[in-house]
Amino acid sequence: MKPRQQLQLIGWLKRISAVLMIAIWLYVITIFINDPAPFSELAPYCMGSTMLIFGILTGIFKGLEYWEAQIHKKTDKTNEKKEY
Repeated sequence: MKPRQQLQLIGWLKRISAVLMIAIWLYVITIFINDPAPFSELAPYCMGSTMLIFGILTGIFKGLEYWEAQIHKKTDKTNEKKEY
């Protein structure tokens, strides 16, 4: 796969993972909203699930950004070799 295609794939993976995680988060929040327990009892679960979901999203983004940086490094090295 060419570097340009890989960078496009990374961009789409970022978008898809963000939308998916936000959808999951909204689903979890609606479960807490519909629960008959008082919110003061549900707040720790709400906060914990929010931190977990967005922590996973952050990890996915960091992994994709690392992959993107590796592609940029590889293309920079090949461009330097072509100049000589």
